[in-house]
Amino acid sequence: MTTNEIKSEIQKSLDNVPEGVLQDILDFLKKAENQPADRLNLMRDLRDILTEDKELLERLAK
Repeated sequence: MTTNEIKSEIQKSLDNVPEGVLQDILDFLKKAENQPADRLNLMRDLRDILTEDKELLERLAK
């Protein structure tokens, strides 16, 4: 997907996001602007792990 296609998809998604979530999205984007690429990759990897292993993490928390 090209950068312009990604931006277009983001805009479409933003049009459907509840208003209360928009500030959180803006805050996240502002923080991401100032982060080095390796830190952003680490954040993405952590998000993927948490998403994929949600059930396991819930069982471990008990």
